[in-house]
Amino acid sequence: MYGPHTPVWPPSAMASDNKLIVYAALAANVGIAVAKFIAASLTGSAAMVSEGVHSLVDSVNEILLLYGLRRSRLPPDSQHPLGHGRELYFWSFIVALLVLALGAGFSLYEGVNHILAPEPLRDPTANYIVLGIAALFEGTSWYLSLKSVQRRKGRMGYFEAFRGTKDPTTFTVLFEDSAALMGLAIAGIGVYLSHALNDPRLDGWASVGIAVVLALASALLARESKALLIGEAATPHLLEKVCAITAKVPGVRRVNGVLTVQLGPDQVMVALSTEFEDHLTTPAIEDCVRRMEAAARDAKLPIVALFVKPQTPEQWKARQKEIDNGDWNAL
Repeated sequence: MYGPHTPVWPPSAMASDNKLIVYAALAANVGIAVAKFIAASLTGSAAMVSEGVHSLVDSVNEILLLYGLRRSRLPPDSQHPLGHGRELYFWSFIVALLVLALGAGFSLYEGVNHILAPEPLRDPTANYIVLGIAALFEGTSWYLSLKSVQRRKGRMGYFEAFRGTKDPTTFTVLFEDSAALMGLAIAGIGVYLSHALNDPRLDGWASVGIAVVLALASALLARESKALLIGEAATPHLLEKVCAITAKVPGVRRVNGVLTVQLGPDQVMVALSTEFEDHLTTPAIEDCVRRMEAAARDAKLPIVALFVKPQTPEQWKARQKEIDNGDWNAL
């Protein structure tokens, strides 16, 4: 199996757009968290305490995403010859766990305590002011995230794009902001009903509702992050493009098939099964492989490593049949 001496296409600085979105969300969440805790101390609202913790957890999450983005851009080294792209997937998974463990867990705990030992709400005016300001900042961050997702998803639906994305950063922020806006609405309703009906338990139930929203968001994020972390194939569009470009290289009779692993948002490892012309010698095949690498590089494909295995179509089909039957040693 032949492989490149250097990455075919080094990781780009594509993360600048992601960083802008994460920084915007971080700035909003830090300020909102402080305001929510102040309002909660003034009014004694369990829902506002839950919302404060929610914003605090989101702030920590944004810091972890920024750290993951920076780590994923580190160049390959002797211990990580294919780069550090999956660092972003790891930290995205940690973010999902934090949303569940800290955000949803604390909101549920606070809500249940307030239901079992209700305390009357004091003047809720501060809550309404903070919720309104929070909605403005969260809405701005949500809009920025939404526009970024719309630019990337093309004609796909939002859920289809979420399931197919190889870059969890923007979707993570969008999910967090969506959950935050839903949490603000639930908190506002809980504060209003608790005060209007003079039943402080409703404020506790609002906190439980916030916990449910956070748990659902966490489950979706964890599922997608896990799939990327353990290794997904690249998009079908990239597979088709790799095969089409490399098959045109002189000396290549046909590309039998391709295996890919997504290593990061714009970092892919590719293994090609290729049939070369019969008259080619080993040095000629090596030169042909270099031209295949150059063709992929010129096309600016997100490939950090390209491996080529000389193989007849019959051998490829036989191996594929063995793999389909569960014999992964056939690789």
